Amino acid sequence: MCGIFGCTSLKEGVSKLIYSSLKRLEYRGYDSVGLATICNGHIFLKKDQGKVEEVERRLSLSALPGRCGIGHTRWATHGAPSKENAHPLTDCEGKVAVAHNGIIENYLELRSKLGDSGHKLRSRTDSEIIAHLIEELLNKGLTLEEAVRQATLTLRGSYAFAVISPLCEDKIVCVRMESPLVIGLSRDYTCLSSDIPALPPDVESIIVMNDGELAVLTPHSIVIRDLESNQQLPLRIVAKESVTCLADRGGFTHYMIKEIFEQPQAALNVINAPRYYIVKLAEELVKSDRVYLIGCGTSYHACLFGSYVLRSIADIDAQPVIASEFSESHVKLGKDVAILAISQSGETADVLQVLRSYVNKDVKLLALTNVMGSSITRLVSSYVGLYAGPEIGVAATKTFIAELLMLTRISIEVARIKGVNVDLISGVESILRSSPKLIERSLTLNEPLAKSLSVYLSLKNSAFFLARGVNIVTALEGALKLKEISYIHAEGYPAGESKHGPIALVEEGFPCIFVCPHDETYYKILGNVMEMKARGAFVISCVEEGDKEVRETSDRIFVLPKIETKLLTPILHVVPLQLLAYYTAIARGYDPDKPRNLAKSVTVP
Repeated sequence: MCGIFGCTSLKEGVSKLIYSSLKRLEYRGYDSVGLATICNGHIFLKKDQGKVEEVERRLSLSALPGRCGIGHTRWATHGAPSKENAHPLTDCEGKVAVAHNGIIENYLELRSKLGDSGHKLRSRTDSEIIAHLIEELLNKGLTLEEAVRQATLTLRGSYAFAVISPLCEDKIVCVRMESPLVIGLSRDYTCLSSDIPALPPDVESIIVMNDGELAVLTPHSIVIRDLESNQQLPLRIVAKESVTCLADRGGFTHYMIKEIFEQPQAALNVINAPRYYIVKLAEELVKSDRVYLIGCGTSYHACLFGSYVLRSIADIDAQPVIASEFSESHVKLGKDVAILAISQSGETADVLQVLRSYVNKDVKLLALTNVMGSSITRLVSSYVGLYAGPEIGVAATKTFIAELLMLTRISIEVARIKGVNVDLISGVESILRSSPKLIERSLTLNEPLAKSLSVYLSLKNSAFFLARGVNIVTALEGALKLKEISYIHAEGYPAGESKHGPIALVEEGFPCIFVCPHDETYYKILGNVMEMKARGAFVISCVEEGDKEVRETSDRIFVLPKIETKLLTPILHVVPLQLLAYYTAIARGYDPDKPRNLAKSVTVP
């Protein structure tokens, strides 16, 4: 996830306005920043690695001349954070500058074709190809608008991007496909932004672009066309005041709830992530007799899930290990063994300690992380990004979903290489493609009940989260979320083990949250629900649509979409537990973004 902003104005000094808006967009990315303007037939460009204010102090971004420009603040997905990978990006001849947010799925194929045609690509990003594709079409005599349109039709993936050119000094052409983009209208200028909060105060009205639309902006006009047909579309202008509820953290009170509701987009990003890097990592796993998945906290829970999907889908001997407990005395390592490290930040000290101890040894070191250029990416031979965008809230939510989905994609590629479980792969891929809408439905169905139940739960001191099979992962993650932001003692436990100690704590009104998809464990966990009810527990159950038996024995139920491949149910069933934790923290008067004693990146062992 990155932030883009552009403005074309009747007045000079547009770079100051763009710089101010980039500061408001920095929550979308802070690896690097850049700004480009058009003046006297030339592109003026300044960019570098670093946060917006840091780069401004070094380069004076806000001093660039001109009345038309675009800016970008980056969260790296392709290519590490660096000056060369920072946006805006230009073509060979300086005819266009592009700022892009999203993922170009077929960029390797397009990059190869551009290279064969003599183009010199200077960055390691997927975004630069857009500038060169447009350059080729401009050289064939197309207008800027038509060159952008035809270039876009060759792209696959999710994207929102803006283009400027000295050939059209007061014009910005922008496109949206599965990444957010809004247009702002003011008396003296028109602008575009990745998000409403970045729009300047004097913007009076807005247009929210839809997928598959291209817009042409000048200081005094806006034209929107359908990408495929090139047909001009009516403008859907609304007053800015009518959408002020969307401003400031995207309309949410805290980053955590904003990020919970960004999970459908995170899922879409994982689905559209380039296959090349996933296959490369999968090939390393295929060569391994055993894979150890290591992580901490939420990422360790993802390791547990990863061990299930790698064994079930890909027939891989996969073992999850808490990173701080990983040692040669507990595991057998050799040249046919791989370590797959999972870390949101890429800087987790316990994970790094394991990797550093095996550098230059006969062990394959692999990684899954959300931060390109992090320490972990520099220690391993192959890694895959999560494409979740920056996660500000300390409690991981969208990165957990991204980890589960990416581990599933990796497992599919391993199985495909090995030629195993073909029918299972087909079903899993179908659910992956549907996951953004399924997650969105899970949020819509369950937010009201999570709010309601949070009042009850906020008055309790302890809670159990119980599940069987792969959803033990869900129970552990649900308990972790509740304890780390609401400070209620919560324990995730295999439901079958609850009779061996934990049930002694259950009394009248004790909260027991069960995860109960209709899988092979269903009737066993139904028995566990009855055991807890018989001792006075207040039972909250996560069930699938159409469930009857668990519903009848529970006090409250969260309802999740039904999916055929039960192996993937944690991707949906964790959603109401995230919501429940968030609203319980709010009910207890705590800031869920800043839980006490915790940090986003744990950099000490």
